[in-house]
Amino acid sequence: MVQDYRILLIQMMENAGRNLAHLARTRFLAGDPRGRAVAVMAGGGGNGGGALVAARRLATWGAAVTVVLAQEPEAMTEVPAHQRHVLARMGVAGAEALLAPDALGPVDLVIDGLIGYSLRGAPSGRTAELIAWANGCGAPVLALDVPSGIDAATGTVFAPAITATATMTLALPKAGLRAPAAAPLVGELYLADISVPPSLYAGLGLAVEPLFFRDDIVRIT
Repeated sequence: MVQDYRILLIQMMENAGRNLAHLARTRFLAGDPRGRAVAVMAGGGGNGGGALVAARRLATWGAAVTVVLAQEPEAMTEVPAHQRHVLARMGVAGAEALLAPDALGPVDLVIDGLIGYSLRGAPSGRTAELIAWANGCGAPVLALDVPSGIDAATGTVFAPAITATATMTLALPKAGLRAPAAAPLVGELYLADISVPPSLYAGLGLAVEPLFFRDDIVRIT
């Protein structure tokens, strides 16, 4: 998309985050996010950037959003860092410094944007600590693209890995999400539009019919 169509990463990230926020609102927040406590866990790459877009939108809709970064702010890559700067200017909690998740108190929803398809081996350090916290906090977890700790291509489940209530994957379902070991951690599976041109699929030899002609988000399982 970037190389052939000049569709920028920030555009795809905005589409992903908008759909993630919408699914959070309709599936987990009863259509009204006002005053609801949402913890958004964000890594330093594209997955984290999409989660931060969702954090911005939920905050503008009245949710009490807290961002929980997986690394120091200066360690984030350029496009997610831009999203973090926006949240910091908005005064969203956690956008400027690392927070201990145990200090958050009860939350209504956790959004997992820690690791996407770039996973390389088992999560460690603060990322592993955040996964353990999310799994034990008692709130539903909505994962972006793939639950952190699961290999999107193979379905290998590392320890620790997010046990999601629902996963919203992007463009096309990732093969690993249907693997027997991964499926119980994926939860409900949704597919969201990030506006991939049909000709891109055709150029890859894929026959993909219009998937989002009725809605930007389609439930698969």
